[in-house]
Amino acid sequence: MKKYVAEFIGTLTLVLFGTGIAVVSGGDLVATALAFGLAIIASAYVIGNISGCHVNPAVSFAMLVSGKMEVKEFFGYVVSQVLGAIAGTAILYFILNSTSIGVANLGANGYGALSSTNISLLGAFITEVVLTFIFVYTILGVTSDDDKSSIAGIVIGATLTFVHLLGIRLTGTSVNPARSLAPALFVGGEALKQVWVFILAPLVGALIAAYVFKYLNTRKGRR
Repeated sequence: MKKYVAEFIGTLTLVLFGTGIAVVSGGDLVATALAFGLAIIASAYVIGNISGCHVNPAVSFAMLVSGKMEVKEFFGYVVSQVLGAIAGTAILYFILNSTSIGVANLGANGYGALSSTNISLLGAFITEVVLTFIFVYTILGVTSDDDKSSIAGIVIGATLTFVHLLGIRLTGTSVNPARSLAPALFVGGEALKQVWVFILAPLVGALIAAYVFKYLNTRKGRR
């Protein structure tokens, strides 16, 4: 049970501060990217030894495909992550509702009119697949090497930061189905209609990362 509570708290923190700073800063590229990255770093060194600090269904999915999680445990993680993301968004909603900023956005992802660059559906899907692949592949690599365990949190946080630097202006950067679902549930409308892209694409990216890692980074896959 402790690992599920840890995932709940970690995902809550990620969504509250990541999407919160995105909204409060007016979508500032660097501030938002750093917020997500620093939230991961902080959580990694607090709950990493409890749950592994996935705080992302795409990461848990990659661990499941890689044989590092059981199916029952995977579903427990995902439920905890989604609930944590919803709780984080709920806190942000009530905070912003008491300000002049309002709650029209809440950091929801989107394409077309919901993207600052008007990216197409296909472009958004490809963007999220690629960014998630890079993020998850890095996680699999750094967490599979005991010599890198002391810096794993920093590496993962830095990677999340730089994928956000590219993705924010394109899709708002998801790479995390729970992080995308929660704001969409509160915002509704077009954001909720589009959220399937930001659930499916990260899972596809994670699946590819798991198989590429298995081929390139395991003894069986080496030539």
